[in-house]
Amino acid sequence: MDKIIHIVTTGGSREIMEEIGKRLVEKRLASCAQNSGPITSTYWWKGKMETTEEWVCTLKSTSKLYAKIEEAIRELHPYELPEIIAIDVENALPAYADWVREETSTINRGERL
Repeated sequence: MDKIIHIVTTGGSREIMEEIGKRLVEKRLASCAQNSGPITSTYWWKGKMETTEEWVCTLKSTSKLYAKIEEAIRELHPYELPEIIAIDVENALPAYADWVREETSTINRGERL
């Protein structure tokens, strides 16, 4: 059975993260998108330490769709190098896992929307 995953991406504004989440749910690449923030991120970028305010978008999907999700986020995301991380969900309420699979099943079967 296809594993449930959480995909996490961050971006510089609430509007950008909401748009990414909405587009991926509309395309049935994700069953759900949750946005939270703002958060403060501190990181090294091009030899300089940066601190910025960001928002987090967490998507619920299946491992079979990861490559398509990554491609869609890269197309929509304004960052040169966006954070795109998939985390395997080891345990989940079975009915919830079934719901995630069902909501993404059209794309999982290879059908076009």
